[in-house]
Amino acid sequence: MRVTTKGQVTIPQHIREKLGITPTTEVDFVEEEDRVFLVKQKGRKAATRKFAKLRGAATVKMTTDEIMALTRSDR
Repeated sequence: MRVTTKGQVTIPQHIREKLGITPTTEVDFVEEEDRVFLVKQKGRKAATRKFAKLRGAATVKMTTDEIMALTRSDR
């Protein structure tokens, strides 16, 4: 396996499938002596964590048309 000029490698498909690694999966690199291991992070996917705290944050009871009228009004 060769590392690209951007420092990238392709994880073989059979390994991605076995470990359940998808395009949004977070991984870590663990160093032990003269070896480096790729480790799948446990827990939810990064995209889910990023937006979880924003869920249910909208408290304004406005229709889409009302919001559009506010954002497009001439000032």
